[in-house]
Amino acid sequence: MNSSTDTVNGGISFWFAQEGLPAPREPLPGDRTADVCIVGGGYTGLWTAYYLKKAVPFLDIVVLEARFCGYGASGRNGGWLYNGIAGRDRYAKLHGHEAAVRLQQAMNATVTEVLDVLDTEGIEADQHRGGVLEVALTPAQLARLKEFHAAEHAFGEADREIYGARETAARIRVAGAVGSSWTPHGARLHPVKLVHGLRAAVEALGVTVHESTPVTAIEPKHARTPYGTVRAPYVLRCTEGFTASLAGQRRTWLPMNSSMVATEPLTDAQWDSIGWNGLETLGDMAHAYMYAQRTADGRIALGGRGVPYRFGSKTDNDGRTQPRTVEALREILVRFFPQLAGVRIDHAWSGVLGVPRDWCATATLDRSTGLGWAGGYVGSGVATTNLAARTLRDLIQQDSGQSGPTDLTALPWVNHKVRKWEPEPFRWLGVQTMYAAFRGADQRETTTHTATTDPIATWANRLSGR
Repeated sequence: MNSSTDTVNGGISFWFAQEGLPAPREPLPGDRTADVCIVGGGYTGLWTAYYLKKAVPFLDIVVLEARFCGYGASGRNGGWLYNGIAGRDRYAKLHGHEAAVRLQQAMNATVTEVLDVLDTEGIEADQHRGGVLEVALTPAQLARLKEFHAAEHAFGEADREIYGARETAARIRVAGAVGSSWTPHGARLHPVKLVHGLRAAVEALGVTVHESTPVTAIEPKHARTPYGTVRAPYVLRCTEGFTASLAGQRRTWLPMNSSMVATEPLTDAQWDSIGWNGLETLGDMAHAYMYAQRTADGRIALGGRGVPYRFGSKTDNDGRTQPRTVEALREILVRFFPQLAGVRIDHAWSGVLGVPRDWCATATLDRSTGLGWAGGYVGSGVATTNLAARTLRDLIQQDSGQSGPTDLTALPWVNHKVRKWEPEPFRWLGVQTMYAAFRGADQRETTTHTATTDPIATWANRLSGR
């Protein structure tokens, strides 16, 4: 086992350490006007700029980014381009099953849409469509897996497959896996290569990107920064886990922390012992779940919840994560692949994702003010950001009279209203209690081998509103 001193901790993410930072774009030089001002240079903001500019080339679009494009979750995630969307079951209850099926179908199509754009724009982001494999390691996880698989079929995912232990091992030899579910609607990619490719694409279209330009307040037709104010008929908030730093948004979306590690490159013999030749993204059915990918350079990048939330909706600065979280992620790695017990962890990092109080992603345009926003992806943002961007494009075109309603503007997540999170210390106590309950439930399910979900986990899900 390598010591903690061998592991690079922070530095934004392994993806940035590997790819490097491009030349920074100039800050906003002073007051200016625009047709659309986008606050946030992550996936949501860049995709929105891309689709708006492609649809209406004469639009003057400005992107304002506090640090540099991809500094937040877009440059720190697990590289899962997949068809999950936060809140689908709740949308089914609110708007009916068929509305939620349409939302799921839109997400299925989004995976293909992203890959098609990358091909069209010549963006090489290590993308590989190997689907998503989610495994069960205990009887309780297997029961949840079967329920999950049936639910996905009920939402129209007829091409999803379920496997037993032997079929699972034929794909990836996860120690103790008793079953799995696989969907073709997923791909692996390199998060920062995608960010850099998108930024280059929007700038080539004529979009102006200002970095090192923190927005301190968003108001109707105004985005205020220390360097000047951008005035625009439409101001779009695309700030995800950093939303709480904006004036008046402290309790809008909770910045949930997620942490990752990347191993050293594995040897051919190690890969032969694991399999994983299909390059699927890998997850599990634990309550405090993990997510992983086989990187293009032969590493395993694996993530999960570490310290889930910082008091007062604080966010980290450089991605540094606590040593006990690194060790917890190593334990997951070795539990899945015991033969990797001696493998070095090269890099560890953390980042925040946006969690609404009802755990529902949303895309919204307030036609009375011109303010719009999208986010609350709860960790499913790599693909959902693209659907959000195309939806914001359609909402703006509809509002400006350039088009009418579209299939995207009719999806049930559009203009969904979410109540705010509780004030401190209640939200800190709630999140800590929830994840302590999840971790305890996972441990009990592992040791008792019962096929029933631990009742404490069920209680925690109800407490959280998931």
